[in-house]
Amino acid sequence: MLIWVGQVFSLLGSAMTGFALTIWAWQATGQATALAMVGFFGFVPVVLLSPMAGALVDRYNRKKIMMLADFAAGVPTIVNLLLYASGSLQIWHLFITLSVSGAFQAFHFPAYSAAVTMMISKKHYARASGMLSTAEFASGIFAPIAAAALLAIIGIVGIMLVDICSFLFAIGLLVFAKIPQPPATDSGLKSRGSIWKESAYGFRYIYERRGLLGLQLSFLFFNLFAVISNVLLAPMILSRTADNYVILASVFSAASVGGVVGSVIMSSWGGPKRKMHSLIFALCSHGAFTSLLGVALLSVNYNTVVWMVVSFFPSLVGAFANSSSQAIWQSKVAPDVQGRVFATRALIARLCAPISMLIAGPLADNIFEPAMMPGGSLAPAFGELTYIGPGAGIALIFVITGILCVMIGVFDYVLPAVRNVEVNLPDHDAQAKQSPEVAEASVKTDARPVEE
Repeated sequence: MLIWVGQVFSLLGSAMTGFALTIWAWQATGQATALAMVGFFGFVPVVLLSPMAGALVDRYNRKKIMMLADFAAGVPTIVNLLLYASGSLQIWHLFITLSVSGAFQAFHFPAYSAAVTMMISKKHYARASGMLSTAEFASGIFAPIAAAALLAIIGIVGIMLVDICSFLFAIGLLVFAKIPQPPATDSGLKSRGSIWKESAYGFRYIYERRGLLGLQLSFLFFNLFAVISNVLLAPMILSRTADNYVILASVFSAASVGGVVGSVIMSSWGGPKRKMHSLIFALCSHGAFTSLLGVALLSVNYNTVVWMVVSFFPSLVGAFANSSSQAIWQSKVAPDVQGRVFATRALIARLCAPISMLIAGPLADNIFEPAMMPGGSLAPAFGELTYIGPGAGIALIFVITGILCVMIGVFDYVLPAVRNVEVNLPDHDAQAKQSPEVAEASVKTDARPVEE
């Protein structure tokens, strides 16, 4: 609960700054490509550094790593604040500062996930993941609304000051949280070696387990399509509404309300016994509602309420997918190697995201948007009830990516190795008992592994 409360405030502050800087970047450039590149530079370091981050998480104190990651990831906000206050902030500054922030955020997910595994029993994994999702989506509800309201009162400088206070508060609460270090297991002992060997261990671990590999590959391709629509949501709404950031905040908040509802359901319920059932359902539903949002935005009739309602559901079922997947991995992977395995898992799932961010902007600005303008190549294919103009091309991209996401969920159900991963692969606590070597190593939980 201490960690969770801190994350609520930290995520809220970060989301407010992100929303304010999105508005600033759009007004400064007016291009979807610029917003996509901001996301790209913040995301690439997370992907590149994840394997090494996972190895370090398993070597050292996870609580201290989380505190360091939170602090170091917040420093770029201070830099952006100083640049903006002095009138010097430019779009390329965001590329650099977000890259630095992303580099340290690479440590946060594996450290947090591995820490939670040691703090609670197996039956509560999905509920704990649901709590974190609640924090993430709750920040998505209040941050856009608060940022839109506060922009006129305290401006971007004030919003970034709130962000700085929020991550310092989160670090302060972490000081009081008790996070046990994991005992050694056979998997952990066999994986010890140089930092490079340990960084590669997660790949070998997942590759040798066919069901987990298939599950992670499905997230890789799902994210390839889902990230395109996520990156383009803000420019689509702003284009369609003549830069009305109040409507943008309303749509963002409605989506986050859906995430909170889904996360609260998973926190209290824990999901079905077979988590893959809820996961596959969630992937297919997420894609279907994404396509429906694109259809709603292509309607001639301007209806913000419909956009908000449709935006609610992808996030709701997305919380089911995240919580179910996290519970499966926490149950199957030994705690003392979760840092490495979870970091590799994050890398695989996010590997295509930078590609999505690179192609999303040009795909919208150079192909679909011109094609869906009056006189464009695709405009004649649609009837009088279809909106043709700014934002229509991006809406069509939503329809296409949503259909592709549905297909990923169908493939997960069709492939037995993925569908039955919970049955075919034993839980880590049901595997062979510790050997004498492991039992001896478990006593020395603070001992560092020997370098090769």
